[in-house]
Amino acid sequence: MNFTSRTLALFISLAVALVLTAFLALATYFSWQGFIVALVIVFISCFLLLYFSYEALVFREVKNVYSSLEKLRRQDFKQVGSKSTLTADPLRKIKEDIYMIAAGKQQEIDELKQLQSMRREFLADVSHELKTPIFAAQGFIHTLLDGAVDDPNVRDKFLQKAAKSLDSLDALVQDLISISQFEKGVVKMQKRNFDAVPLVQEVFEQLEQKAAQHEINFHLEVAPDEKVILFADPNRIRQVFINLMDNAIKYGHKGGNIWVYFDEGRKKFTVTVKDDGKGIGQEHINRIFERFYRIDKSRARDTTSTGLGLAICKHIVEAHRSVIAVKSEIGKGTTIRFKLQKAK
Repeated sequence: MNFTSRTLALFISLAVALVLTAFLALATYFSWQGFIVALVIVFISCFLLLYFSYEALVFREVKNVYSSLEKLRRQDFKQVGSKSTLTADPLRKIKEDIYMIAAGKQQEIDELKQLQSMRREFLADVSHELKTPIFAAQGFIHTLLDGAVDDPNVRDKFLQKAAKSLDSLDALVQDLISISQFEKGVVKMQKRNFDAVPLVQEVFEQLEQKAAQHEINFHLEVAPDEKVILFADPNRIRQVFINLMDNAIKYGHKGGNIWVYFDEGRKKFTVTVKDDGKGIGQEHINRIFERFYRIDKSRARDTTSTGLGLAICKHIVEAHRSVIAVKSEIGKGTTIRFKLQKAK
């Protein structure tokens, strides 16, 4: 049961007054009117004394403590109220706020633990991704230094492999730098009006040889002579299309297809990249845009990819104030959508 200073004073005053009146009742020279007057006087005197004692010594100090706690709560949770939230029951209010602050601190601790875990995982992934091309190039170069350099055929073959490993290392470092710049917000989109149709066709041509190796066909679903004029950074959007289509090729199947659609809205175009590949499990969909996350663990040593392509796509799309969405089903392919602003 919760008591205020007034309630406590009321109960104690009543108890004292009853006890004193009962004691006076033993005196034979007191009339019943005298008993009532004594009861009232004692009750009022005790009530005032106890009420102001509790108010001055206990509840006023508790309210001061609560006032300080309220300031701390506003600082922690950015909540500034225009009216005082002091109540007649400050003890219960303080308890509730202590639990609230404790819950907030526990949430911060949980988030810090999660960030620490993600940082450890990221460092492990970076170390693994860097180790693969470095060790490969190191092995080829040491082999040449041990005498293989005298054989022209072996020398050229190993130099080409070392160069390929170093190119993979350079691509990884460049992608890491790009993601770091996106997260810091230092990358500014060079937006302008451009036609997305020839841009997608250029990407098709760039990936044509790789798609042919997997017997995958590209389809741009636009009408003849149709133009899709967007207001965005064409170089960054080209990078998005390259990463999405390259990923679709890797996880596609022979004789598969990749489609690109542009659906016009009132202010934006909805861009869709769809494939009929193996699809993505629901347990992976929320994580595919994480750095170095791979659905197929058997591709963990795949040196043709840095594992950062989808993460970069997400950052680029978000830098255009949009959101990238994924819909997929195992065995039926994957559909990725995002919106871009129409030309101004």
